[in-house]
Amino acid sequence: MWKKVLVVIAILMLLTGIGFLLFPPVSNCVGQQNADSLIEKYDKVLDNVITEEDAALKEELGVTADSFEEAREKGEVDEEGYPIDIVTGERTYSYPITFQNDLNRLYEDSKAYNASILYHQGTVDTADFRKAALNLSSYGLSNVYGYLSAPAIDMDLPVYLGASDYMMNFGAAQLYGTSLPIDEKNTNVCIAGHTGYIGRIFFDNIRSLRKGDTISFSNYWETIDYKVIDYKIITPIQTEDFIIQPNRQLITLITCTPAGHGQFNRYIVIAEKE
Repeated sequence: MWKKVLVVIAILMLLTGIGFLLFPPVSNCVGQQNADSLIEKYDKVLDNVITEEDAALKEELGVTADSFEEAREKGEVDEEGYPIDIVTGERTYSYPITFQNDLNRLYEDSKAYNASILYHQGTVDTADFRKAALNLSSYGLSNVYGYLSAPAIDMDLPVYLGASDYMMNFGAAQLYGTSLPIDEKNTNVCIAGHTGYIGRIFFDNIRSLRKGDTISFSNYWETIDYKVIDYKIITPIQTEDFIIQPNRQLITLITCTPAGHGQFNRYIVIAEKE
């Protein structure tokens, strides 16, 4: 009897051990699939951008409006931008749509935001990082502004606006008070991501990036390529590297790194558009 009990206990312990070994790679795989799914959805949105001249596409989708706000008022799309039946309210298309007029407005508002912080940064206020620079839902978009890629470490992550705890559960986040990632000089786009997050690989591998490696950001209008020029460890109160540098186009990746005694510093990677 006792032998059978011991065998059962041994088997359970073996299965538990195997489970612990398999959990990180399996959960990381699932996490990456979720990130890939978000990026795929983002790309699909770009495939369904409607201009005022797209009469055939409008007819196919049952849309007559030229902006998200107008389409909502007419009952042609729901709050997430999916075309809906104006009678039943049921979705009639598997992906949300975007209006070119809204993307044009978002681009101009992004430029205006970058201009507004250019001469007013001083020391970046870390208390404000959780805010969103712009409310993307007002443009009929999800909270994803674009996605970040680094081929050298096989990284592809959606990027949200505002480094709130909620947003950073799903990808990386642009820090409020730093530049939005559009293709213009006098910008320093600071993007934060978790390290050691159970079940997901976010910025765990940015420590493997080396000088000359490419970091790319794809937004709603273009893909911007940067080259890594530096990497280092800083304290949480050091924000000098987040400041805009005159006539330079920078992107700075930020994640936590242990500092001992339960404290954490910041590991940053700095890249510049050539």
